[in-house]
Amino acid sequence: MRTRSLRSVIYLAGGLGLIVSIFTYLEAVEASLQSLCTVNAFVSCSAVANSGKTTLFGISDSYIGIGGFVLILIVAAVAESRRQELLWPYLLLFLTTGGVALSFYFGYVELGEIHALCLVCLTAYVFGFIAWAGAIALVQKVRAKARSRAWGKSTGTPSPEAAPAPSEKE
Repeated sequence: MRTRSLRSVIYLAGGLGLIVSIFTYLEAVEASLQSLCTVNAFVSCSAVANSGKTTLFGISDSYIGIGGFVLILIVAAVAESRRQELLWPYLLLFLTTGGVALSFYFGYVELGEIHALCLVCLTAYVFGFIAWAGAIALVQKVRAKARSRAWGKSTGTPSPEAAPAPSEKE
């Protein structure tokens, strides 16, 4: 996949994740929105929202989602504007890895402790996972390009592919 496509995937996942996280916040503010994703006793946003277990260190999971997706979008934009620097793709990978870890934790709380599943939350987890996969692929691409540039500088050739094959003596 091209670097531009990977960046588009990260932006799309981050943007949609932000929208879903904002909706999660709105569900907490306006209880009538919880009925939109309540299917039964197990698949129930209201059961999760009213459980009292939707915070981490006193911070609402919707705030964590909103902040996390905003940071993903900001770091992705900086990584795009500073393409020669490896720091930003790695920071994006670190950030999305943390997001995936939090998603696993919140998923455990929903399934293991609350015994209910919030579809809106699950959707946010999926978008975080997509952004993480995109960040992994982006780091691999950027590293490969950096290695190619470094190899070209050290040997004086433009790239490994353009280097002449060594001749064999007969």
